[in-house]
Amino acid sequence: MTAGGGVPRRLPRWSELAPLVRPQPFERDAVERRLRRAQDVADLRQIARRRTPRAVFDYVDGGAEDEVSLRRAKEAFARVQFSPSILRDVSAVDTSTTVLGQPARLPLVLAPTGFTRMMHHEGEVAVARAAAAAGIPYTLSTMGTTSIEDVARAAPTGANWFQLYLWKDRDASSELVDRAARAGCTTLVLTVDTPGAGARRRDVRNGLTIPPALTARTVADMARHPSWWMNVLTTAPLEFASLRSWRGTVADLVDHMFDPSADVSDLEWLRSQWGGRLVVKGVQTVEDARRVVDAGADGVVVSNHGGRQLDRAPTPLEVLPAVVDAVGDRAEVLLDTGVTSGADVIAAAAMGASACMVGRAYLYGLMAGGQRGVARTLEILQSEATRTMQLLGACSIPEVRGRAALRR
Repeated sequence: MTAGGGVPRRLPRWSELAPLVRPQPFERDAVERRLRRAQDVADLRQIARRRTPRAVFDYVDGGAEDEVSLRRAKEAFARVQFSPSILRDVSAVDTSTTVLGQPARLPLVLAPTGFTRMMHHEGEVAVARAAAAAGIPYTLSTMGTTSIEDVARAAPTGANWFQLYLWKDRDASSELVDRAARAGCTTLVLTVDTPGAGARRRDVRNGLTIPPALTARTVADMARHPSWWMNVLTTAPLEFASLRSWRGTVADLVDHMFDPSADVSDLEWLRSQWGGRLVVKGVQTVEDARRVVDAGADGVVVSNHGGRQLDRAPTPLEVLPAVVDAVGDRAEVLLDTGVTSGADVIAAAAMGASACMVGRAYLYGLMAGGQRGVARTLEILQSEATRTMQLLGACSIPEVRGRAALRR
C-alpha cells in the first residue's frame, strides 16, 4: 500500500507506539485540576465566569457606561511594539525591581479592590498571602471586607499598602490612616478619581447590592453556583471592615460616603498626617501629575479606575510617557488599567513605569481558586514577563527601558 507520491504505508508496531503513550496521573484536587488548565489570565477569567454568580463576575469584569475606556485600555497594550535585541546572553533573567523603596520580584503591585470576599470567601487574606509569597506589594482597599489589622496578621512578612478614599467625615479618614500606620502599612494610596460613582450598568441591571440580597433572581442563581453560596452563607457576614454596615448599591454608598469637595489642600493635609510613602491614584493628565507631586506625593498612578468611572477617559498607557517625562525625576510613576499579561507589565516598564497595578487579573484567579488561584495568576504573569524579557534580549528591568512604543 502506498500513499501519495509513492510513499509506502504500513501499520505501526506497538514498540513504536509505546513511547508515545503517556497517560497523565489523575489529579484528585478539583481546584488544582481547574488551575492547571489555565495558561493565561483569559483562561482564569473563563473559569471565574463559570464559578461565580453573574452579578459577582460582572462587578469585576465590567466598566462604566458603554465600557469604552475599558476596551481602549486593553487595545492600547495590543498596539505596543517591542524592539528586541538579538544575540544577547539571556540565560539568567532578573525581573526584580524596587517600588516605592521596597523590593519586588516583578514590577507589579496588587491593586486595591472592594468587596473582595464577595468574589471568594477567603477574600483579602488570600490575596495578601499570595502577594507576600510572590514578593510583591498588596494594597488593601478602604472598601475591603477584611480589616487592616487582620490582613497585617495574615501576611506579616508582606509589603502591605493601604488605599484611602477621602470621606466626608475627615475624622474617620484620619482614623483609618492611623490604623494603617499602626498595622505596619508602608505606603498609603489615595484614590482621587471618585468624586461620584461611575455608571456601572452591569451592576444596575444585575441588581447588585452589598451584601447580595436574597431575591428571586439570586435564589435561582444558587442552583447554578451552590458552592459559592454555601461559602458565603457559612462564613462571616459579608460586610465592610472599615465602616459601618451598609445595605444598598455600590453607587449609593460612593455618593453617600465620598467627598466630592476634596481638592489639593486635602492632599497636603494627608501628607502632613502620613509619614510613609504617599501615592496618588487616578492621575490622567500631565498637569494633574505635576500638581499632586508639588503637593507632596511620592508617586502617582496613571489610571482611569479600570474604566469604571468616567467613560471615554484618557487611556493610561497613552498618557504614561508624558507623565514620566514631566514628573519621573521627582516621583515614581505607576500604571493601572488594561494590564492582563506579564508582557503588558514589561511593556509599561519599557515605557517608563516603575510598576503596574493589576486588579481584575488577580480577582479572576481568586474566583477560580481562592489563594491558590491568586498564586496561579502571579505565576502566569511572572512566567510571561520572564519570557518577554528573554525574547527582548534583556536580563534586567533597567535593560527593558525604551524597548517598547505605541503604534498609532
